[in-house]
Amino acid sequence: MKLGAFSVSLSVKDIHKSKEFYENLGFKDLGGDISQNWLIMKNENCIIGLFQGMFEKNILTFNPGWDENAQNLEAFTDVRKLQKQLKEKGIAIITEAEESGEGPAFFTLEDPDGNQILIDQHR
Repeated sequence: MKLGAFSVSLSVKDIHKSKEFYENLGFKDLGGDISQNWLIMKNENCIIGLFQGMFEKNILTFNPGWDENAQNLEAFTDVRKLQKQLKEKGIAIITEAEESGEGPAFFTLEDPDGNQILIDQHR
């Protein structure tokens, strides 16, 4: 099962302080909009998202269709197919993607310890 690019989406209290902190660790802006309280940052192959006021917990995030530089992959497994495969394995989906159609969509689930996972396809 290919889930795409991986990042950790961090729920932060002050996006400006968090940005400065992670810049001091060598992270650089990859995308996002700080005026909208979200940024994507990268240090080599490590990707983090900083999100202020958007969700309560940190989230493991996978992006089907993207590589670690947010570049489109030629071939990838559509988010709806991934959702179907997981449901067939008995994994509970919390927020489901519409099964018909194509293009951007997402679904969420939790691991056995309550860690949130977002499968988020942007194309």
